[in-house]
Amino acid sequence: MEGITALYIFMLAAFTGYEVISRVPVILHTPLMSGSNFVHGVVLVGAMVVLGHADPADPTQLAIGFVAVFLGAANAAGGYVVTERMLAMFKSKSGGAQ
Repeated sequence: MEGITALYIFMLAAFTGYEVISRVPVILHTPLMSGSNFVHGVVLVGAMVVLGHADPADPTQLAIGFVAVFLGAANAAGGYVVTERMLAMFKSKSGGAQ
């Protein structure tokens, strides 16, 4: 029964997240992306903690933990790259003082 409850919560969170994000005005996407990068950092720290608690004798746990840390780091780094590109769109292109 726990699996059904977890699946229900996941589906509800996915639907709610989609509905919230789809209603964000275009002008707020840059601040929203910067805020979500903080969440990616928290996910990365959580993945590192889980990898730290993995059984060193079990290669499956270590592999899954490594993949989680790698994908979390890639997600966080990619978020910062996208945010930087979005912020660059708002910079003035004139040669004057900024």
